[in-house]
Amino acid sequence: MKAIQITELGGPEKLTLVDVDRPEPGAGQVLVKIEAAGLNFIDTYQRAGLYPIELPFTLGMEGGGTVAAVGPEVTGFAVGDNVAYAMTPGSYAEYNLVLAAILIKVPDGVSNRDAAAVMLQGMTAHYLAHSTFTLEPGDTCLVHAGAGGVGRLLIQMAKNIGATVFATVGTEEKAEIARECGADATILYDQVNFQEEVMRLTNGEGVEVAYDSVAKATWERSLHSLKERGMLVLYGNASGPAPAIDPLLLSTSGSLFLTRPTLGNYVSTRDALEWRAGDILKWVQDGSLKLRTEIDFPLAEAADAHRALEGRKTTGKVLIIP
Repeated sequence: MKAIQITELGGPEKLTLVDVDRPEPGAGQVLVKIEAAGLNFIDTYQRAGLYPIELPFTLGMEGGGTVAAVGPEVTGFAVGDNVAYAMTPGSYAEYNLVLAAILIKVPDGVSNRDAAAVMLQGMTAHYLAHSTFTLEPGDTCLVHAGAGGVGRLLIQMAKNIGATVFATVGTEEKAEIARECGADATILYDQVNFQEEVMRLTNGEGVEVAYDSVAKATWERSLHSLKERGMLVLYGNASGPAPAIDPLLLSTSGSLFLTRPTLGNYVSTRDALEWRAGDILKWVQDGSLKLRTEIDFPLAEAADAHRALEGRKTTGKVLIIP
């Protein structure tokens, strides 16, 4: 079968199309024939070495497709089932072995392609809005990269809850996308100081929570965009990791909270996984969560997909198609 592997860390040029043996499922495993793999920033972090991996490595933490084979001790799945998953590597391939414990059946009315596009980013937005800082009607939040994968979904979830959303974006085109998702105000960060704009929009109070996936370039102004006892949620590193932060800064800035969550800790039980995945797939099914799958790249062009994502040339979910 065809797969994309890396044998050394570095840029997109390190992604190589190779022929490998099709694996056979062992105990508790399911072999999934991949219809689409979702591209996520975590793929670029692993490729570059920001997140440790063992080489050689097949990238891709999210996928959707059909069950091709079932290993011993697996119940609840059969050959031909439509399934999707996140948080297991190997999706940049024609087939991938996935533990049945983290596999989700795709409901009728949702395509495997859409499921692949929403599992990782959708569950990320879900835990951010429903667990890390549990938004309530009337809350105000700042969402960075409002036209990005998580940003678009997070804006929609926040608005469905009844929160007010301020979204930062890089271009007027992306601002329009964020507004289509429901953002109450969009801030072009290259043109204005987003901290000053947030304070203007909130009459000097600040927001309850800032969801920051950019980190290095934004964390300090995000922190100072919060109201007293607000929370800064750093959940990504698009501009590089945030530096070490003196805890006294949280005290002197209004008894603030700071957290650096990751999806794995929010889907660490089967109940939590089924709750989050079940919600997002149901919302896709009924139309209350709208997806934007803008670009498909063939498996052989995975390096170009990485370049497009890191170059901020995308405004929708990017899929890699085996």
